[in-house]
Amino acid sequence: MGDSLAGILAAAARGQFPPMDGAVTVLGQPGARDAGVLAFTAHSVVFTGEDPQWVRRELAAARSDALAAAMNPGFLAALLTRTGRRMDTIDLLTVASALPGGPPLALEEIKDQDHPRVVSSRRRRDGVRVWAADGGVLVLGRGVAGRWEAAVEVDEAARGRGLGVQLAVAARHLVPDEVVWAQQSPGNARSVRAFQTAGYRPVGSEALMLPGTIGPSPA
Repeated sequence: MGDSLAGILAAAARGQFPPMDGAVTVLGQPGARDAGVLAFTAHSVVFTGEDPQWVRRELAAARSDALAAAMNPGFLAALLTRTGRRMDTIDLLTVASALPGGPPLALEEIKDQDHPRVVSSRRRRDGVRVWAADGGVLVLGRGVAGRWEAAVEVDEAARGRGLGVQLAVAARHLVPDEVVWAQQSPGNARSVRAFQTAGYRPVGSEALMLPGTIGPSPA
């Protein structure tokens, strides 16, 4: 396991996780945009530009089991207030290996950089590429610590026929790396099932905190 956030993520993608010792690793931000918390089994990682001593004092003050302190709402609220950042939810973090060949789904890449889906995705990722399918959209881009992330969107009228699974699989064919990451809100059971059916493995949870001026979340 590496001692950087990128190294920790790369190791987790290989199935090598931080020690299950109940500890919290505090790291600097990998870039100006992204800060937050990762929780693995009995080990958490806080990545922020704030003073590590302040982070550890707030963790110690969290009114929760020590193993849950880094994802405790009280600690997350304190970190958001101190940094002036915002977050949407705590996501399930999943990863899948790349697949060879082209995607088994007809896709048309959206080249227009002013397209609303491209613009919204660029607020959260670098190197964004977007593809449209009949009834859905696939987004690929570099997110936290430079990892390649996938997001899919399925039109209401196209739901119930497996398009979300097909788009998630397509991301595995299109990603220019060995793995592709994806986040799902745990309450969005449909999305969780789609990505796991597409071969994405749960590795932990993530509370991603973005600058307060980043604008509204994409649909």
